[in-house]
Amino acid sequence: MIRIRRRQSRRSLARPVVNDLDEPVDLNTLAVIDAVDEGAGDSGGDVTVGFVADRLAIDPSRASRIVAEAVRSGFVRRVASQKDGRRSCLELTAPGEEAVVAAHRTRQLFYSDVLGDWDAGEQREFARLLTKFVRSLDDAARE
Repeated sequence: MIRIRRRQSRRSLARPVVNDLDEPVDLNTLAVIDAVDEGAGDSGGDVTVGFVADRLAIDPSRASRIVAEAVRSGFVRRVASQKDGRRSCLELTAPGEEAVVAAHRTRQLFYSDVLGDWDAGEQREFARLLTKFVRSLDDAARE
């Protein structure tokens, strides 16, 4: 687990994504883009700075700063909430959507290489157990 965490903190998987994009993007902005994309996939909830802070496990003031940079960079935009016009929500712009596609493609290629010698059953079992583990982590964090 420590080795996985170290690799994640070095953002070794994010760097190829950043290098493959036409528009320059820093790693914090890429993290915001990922969080906004994840939130957009959730049904019913607004994607706010608070949502980004929660997903990135950072304090709201830091989330506010990196979201502001993502907005300035043109990958994310602020929009009024459809539920409450006084709230500001976040959504991806066209360059943000392109960054998401590039990130997914790069990650899929990376994990295809890493798991290339695993048979299909091993890959399914790993995905099942990893999903279960992440849900348990989420549950523990809420307690």
